[in-house]
Parts: sequence; C-alpha cells; structure tokens
Amino acid sequence: MLGLLGEPTPHVEGAVMPVAPHIALDSAGPTAVDGRHIRALTFQSVRLAYLRHVLSRLDLPADGGRALVIGSGRGLLARGLARLGFEVVAADPSPAATALAAAADDGLGVTYLTSPAEELDLQSGSFDLVYCADTLEITERPDDVLARAARVLRRGGAFVYDTVNRTPVSRLIYLGAFQAFPGTRIMPRGRYAAHRLRRPAELAEALGRAGLSTRDVTSFKPRAVRSLVRATHGRRRGRLTDEQLPGLVDMVLRPDGSPVVTYLGYAVRRA
Repeated sequence: MLGLLGEPTPHVEGAVMPVAPHIALDSAGPTAVDGRHIRALTFQSVRLAYLRHVLSRLDLPADGGRALVIGSGRGLLARGLARLGFEVVAADPSPAATALAAAADDGLGVTYLTSPAEELDLQSGSFDLVYCADTLEITERPDDVLARAARVLRRGGAFVYDTVNRTPVSRLIYLGAFQAFPGTRIMPRGRYAAHRLRRPAELAEALGRAGLSTRDVTSFKPRAVRSLVRATHGRRRGRLTDEQLPGLVDMVLRPDGSPVVTYLGYAVRRA
C-alpha cells in the first residue's frame, strides 16, 4: 500500500490504514483533492476586492445589474456577485461542477449552466459584467472565449478576468508544484501547459481583437510563498480542510507590482 506521498506504508495489524488522497476535480468526495475548488477558495477575497474596485472605477452599480461568470466551478464567485446585488448567470464546462454549484446556491437564485466557454451561446448585449475565471490559462482557443464574452456584454460593460502569467516562476508553481510534485500536487497532469499561460501584453492584444479595451492589470500573490507551499502540502496530506486554506494562504493585491505569477485585469466593451 502506498502512503500519501507515494512511499510504502507499513502494515500494522488491527490499525486503520489512511486513505491516500486522489486528484479529482469537481468532486466533493471525502478523499478528493479538488484543485479547482482550492484555487477558487483562495482567490475569492482578491477577486471580490478587485471587482469592487472595477465597479467603483466604472460607476457600475451591482443592484439591478446582470453578471455572467465564465468558468464558475462550484459557484463560489457567482454567489459572491449575487450577494453584491447582481442577477447572476454562472457557466461551466463540467456537469459535475454545475450540480455542486446548484446544490450550494443557498437561495441566491443564480442560474447555473453547463457550457464550454468557447461555445457559450447567450443573448447579445445582455450583461453589464462578465467575469472570466479558471479559463484563460487552460483554453487552447482564447480568441473564441473572448469573442463570446464580448458579444454578450452591453456597450460599456466590463470584462474582468484573472489568469496566470508565463514566467519561469509561474512554470515552477503551476507546471511543477501544482501538477507534478507529489507533495503539493492538486491538479491533474496536463491541465496547465506553458503555451496556455499568457503574458499581459499578449492578452491585451487578444482583448483588442474581440472589441475590448484594456483598462488595467493588477498583480496578486500570497502574502508569503512559504505559506502557500505549506498550505498546499498540508491539504495534500489531509491535515487541512479546504475551508482553512484561504486564511493560511492570504492572497493580497499588488496594484503597483509586475505580475510574476497571477494577475487580474479588466477591459471595457467598445461602443
């Protein structure tokens, strides 16, 4: 039998042997390590803080507005937007994620759809805000994603996103720590690839092709990288729950910093 890090575990007569965690995205199973959900939980505070900044800059009220979340996973961000006052539609390519999101809705009235971002088919000009999460760093077709998002935005509406830069450090974290190293792996191998990580300038060009004008790029990061490693390792070994991770990782916005790993940004649909 293999232990949590892949080493043989000695058998002890009468002892209850630990069950090794397994990578299972969009799963709430007792031994599942769902890297998507872990990421959503740890990013939630900076995502909402940045959204409030964007809404303030654009004088865009949440009450009475309509928002779309692309790549919504279990719906954490969508529910955050609903609590701000938006009428929210949440789309995700995974039926399992959609089911988990609907089950956790808690009466907020979010509409949950199962659809790939590249094939999203919603009414043109019907949203004031689109947030693209957990998508731009994994898609092979970013132009299709951005074109679909721009089409459903009203003129002057905001497209907000977060994604992963392509740097040596981001490769180490996303390609190494998160999907290759046994002690910290929380994602299936192949979910991230270097060519799907995009620099801010590359993304700005793609946004422009979709009819979206880039207004801002903001870096965000863990307050201490060591805390991220410890938290990920602790979750991988089953010593920490998903809900304990945000406080331990403590993501913070760095508006004046150059994005080494992750960054947020927003653009506006041109008239």
